[in-house]
Amino acid sequence: MLPDESHFSKILAQFQIEGTLTSLKINREGHINTTVFSTFSDHGVVTKYTHQKINTFVFKDPEALMENVSLVTSHIRSKLAGRYEDIGRRCLEVIKTRSGANGYIDEDGSYWRTYRFIDGVKTFKTIENERQAYLLGEAVGNFQLQLSDFDGHLLSETIPHFHDMRMRYAQLDQAVQTNYQGRLSLVGPELEFLYANRARGFVLTDALSGGDVPLRVTHNDTKINNVLFSEDGNEALCIIDLDTVMPGSILFDTGDMIRTATTSAEEDATDLSTVRCNMGLHRSLLAGYFSKATFLTPTERSLVVESGRTITQIMAVRFLTDFLNGDRYYHIEREHQNLDRTRTQITLMRDMDDKWEILQQGV
Repeated sequence: MLPDESHFSKILAQFQIEGTLTSLKINREGHINTTVFSTFSDHGVVTKYTHQKINTFVFKDPEALMENVSLVTSHIRSKLAGRYEDIGRRCLEVIKTRSGANGYIDEDGSYWRTYRFIDGVKTFKTIENERQAYLLGEAVGNFQLQLSDFDGHLLSETIPHFHDMRMRYAQLDQAVQTNYQGRLSLVGPELEFLYANRARGFVLTDALSGGDVPLRVTHNDTKINNVLFSEDGNEALCIIDLDTVMPGSILFDTGDMIRTATTSAEEDATDLSTVRCNMGLHRSLLAGYFSKATFLTPTERSLVVESGRTITQIMAVRFLTDFLNGDRYYHIEREHQNLDRTRTQITLMRDMDDKWEILQQGV
């Protein structure tokens, strides 16, 4: 809900924005943060901005979150300087407050931030063809390349243990032991599969903790809807939604990219015959990714395909845990939806296994 006009005017006045406010529009599509678009005119120059009230129930430390975003975007913009005239379309720009902070805490205790609005771009909700898969891989690889010389230790872990498979299995074990909703009898095959694959699922977590792969910057939500494309759809310009930027292994991002981009099935599909790893999409995705990800260590490169299976597995574990716990974390619209989500992830893993030798050829 938009604050009253006088209150919101006070919020806008805190940021380094010049000119006269000419319009405000609330975005009703977002599900986490409150988002408002504004337009300002300054001596005939029109500039648009995006203002967001960060949901502190989801993000407990908005100042640490925005420090991460500021550090990462500043680093990327320094790489783009002198190479592109349209840097504003290729990287988010944090608009500081007049005191130089990354955000403003209003009198209600709400945390607000401002970005310069990126115009002249388009987004896609899902992968439509192999060309888009290539461009997504290219975008993720380029994002990682731009940050490959950034010290991940400088970032805060705003969501601790986000991709820690050992912790996720411990949560599943607890859910099984508690059997809070009495649903354990419904998940025998799913539980058997996930327990049989437990040890294999630790490969990324253990590689990072053991120092076999370096700590880098991770985005943690590398879906195609978080990429801004040119209006003709032929170039991936910018990766957005940096709220989950944290230190970690870049394999977390390649894994989520593979999980979400190589199947056209819905995440909660009930017809499991539709859940398949599309080899054409997989091949194009990795071709685009490797065209940019020239910084990878041999170990990182060898684990890219495995990362797709691992992140699919961690989501299966999380969905099943939530189902056993009574659907307290993931929003559901129908009974057993989290169990359906679990089954799609497991089906995707099984299909990856069936095609494993072919999928590895992309490396």
